[in-house]
Amino acid sequence: MPSVKRRQKQGCAEVKSYSQHWPCMFPQHGPGKKHERRIVLEPWQQEIVDAYPWEFIRGLFHSDGCRITNWTTRLVGGERKRYEYPRYFFTNKSDDIRKLHSDTLDKVGVEWKMTRRGSDPFNISVARRASVALMDAHVGPKF
Repeated sequence: MPSVKRRQKQGCAEVKSYSQHWPCMFPQHGPGKKHERRIVLEPWQQEIVDAYPWEFIRGLFHSDGCRITNWTTRLVGGERKRYEYPRYFFTNKSDDIRKLHSDTLDKVGVEWKMTRRGSDPFNISVARRASVALMDAHVGPKF
């Protein structure tokens, strides 16, 4: 029988649970680093993600992502102008986790690009205006 403890904190509820059966619920858990082992959803887990894609996306962004204000400069009429725009980033070393994330973004119509850190494709970037608006409507800021 799992042990569950709940404690109200400012801005959130802290929930802790202890059980020997957690590996049955999260078979992806295991020894070693996530990016060095295979991460695949079980069919019943994929059904939940398919039914609640925005909740899955929100959870991923709130754990390993951020929303920033990006900026660039352009020469307009001989004068340098600064432009700012919102952008979402998701960073994870696991190819499998990034694929689960990008596949789900595709399903909800969010355009994204893979950006690299050196030669490694660690980041998923959402910068197109319509896609950022979708993300703002469904994901929102981290608290």
